[in-house]
Amino acid sequence: MNQTLLLIFCLVLFCIELLYFRLATQFNIVDKPNHRSSHNMVTIRGGGIIFALSVLLQPLFFKFGYPYFLSGLLIVTFISFMDDLSPVSNKLRLLVHLVCVGLMFYEAELFQLPIYWLILALFFVIGTINAINFMDGINGITGVYSLVLLLTLFYINYIEHFIVQELLIVVIISLLVFLFFNFRTKAKCFAGDAGSVGIAFIIAFLLLKLVIKTENLNYILLLLVYGLDTTTTIIFRIIRKERVFEPHRSHFYQFWANERKGSHLIISSLYALVQLAINALVIRFLPPSFFGLCIALFSSALIFLVIRFSTEGYVKLLGE
Repeated sequence: MNQTLLLIFCLVLFCIELLYFRLATQFNIVDKPNHRSSHNMVTIRGGGIIFALSVLLQPLFFKFGYPYFLSGLLIVTFISFMDDLSPVSNKLRLLVHLVCVGLMFYEAELFQLPIYWLILALFFVIGTINAINFMDGINGITGVYSLVLLLTLFYINYIEHFIVQELLIVVIISLLVFLFFNFRTKAKCFAGDAGSVGIAFIIAFLLLKLVIKTENLNYILLLLVYGLDTTTTIIFRIIRKERVFEPHRSHFYQFWANERKGSHLIISSLYALVQLAINALVIRFLPPSFFGLCIALFSSALIFLVIRFSTEGYVKLLGE
């Protein structure tokens, strides 16, 4: 690949991000701290919009072949950006998400599969989007975790060739540009819903393409850490009779950031490093097997629950 084009592409994204910062400051697109926040200063919201813009710009620099996916990505990023500006109704957001997921499925040729696979794929994609959106709460976590996943997929793609390599490269570059401003003690910007939902949509599409090409469900474990944190948190909130979709600070990473006052950057890095280790184990040692996948999910969930109970305590997790 032409290194000059890569450099120009990186500079273009960098300039777009800086331009967005000026516009966001002018139009007050900022995140103000409240009682649920893990930060204590006003910060620009929506810096992750460059994830979708990187894919939009890709055809100008490199080859591209996924028009329906791109359409879905731009639409879902747009409605999420509108939600960053002012709350969008849940019904409208859900409708838009379903339309965009339909475009993704059409691109991935999922409509040729039996209906039960479509239902499972829909559950996976919606779950992925919500999990990544829920987990976007401290400096660096969305960018570093997504970067680890994209680099893993970049490696796998050399073997499996499930996607155009340039798509992975442009998204990786956008993550690096974003992290330059976000992976700091005092972040210049947050991803916002536009960023977290946008990168989640990209990740879901890539994993669908990989699973379809390889017929190996083990690759869903590339999202295991986020999946465990999100799923256990939802279950604990249901047990405590809390409203699941109300904003909260109940995630495991939020416990370390808010109650234990841990460094955001260290927590984000640990989440990414643990996922990287899991990715290496999945690629190197876990054979394609549904039984093996179930054992891996059960054992990892058990370990994660033990860690949560031993650090947070039964009363905090289960209530009085």
